[in-house]
Amino acid sequence: MSFEAIKSISEAEARAKTRVAEAEAQARQMLADAEAAGKAALEAAGSRAENELKELRKKADVQTAEKTAALDAEIVSEAQALRKAAEGKLEKAAALVVERITGT
Repeated sequence: MSFEAIKSISEAEARAKTRVAEAEAQARQMLADAEAAGKAALEAAGSRAENELKELRKKADVQTAEKTAALDAEIVSEAQALRKAAEGKLEKAAALVVERITGT
């Protein structure tokens, strides 16, 4: 084998090693970029989910407060109605007791 052929093979091997090293470096960079993009996407999704959860909690709190207020008003109304009905019956009951005691 001639010196030129050996030199040509050595240069080709060196170029191949350089290309392999460049390809490996590029692959490592692509992997790092993909990992960084994945982490960023995961953080963004987590942030969106957290914000959505906060909004849902706020809506639930508002709905709970509204329903509680409505139930409170309904209970107060029912209590007043029962109180009025009881007051009317109280006079009749007192008159009946007096009638039975006195016999008149």
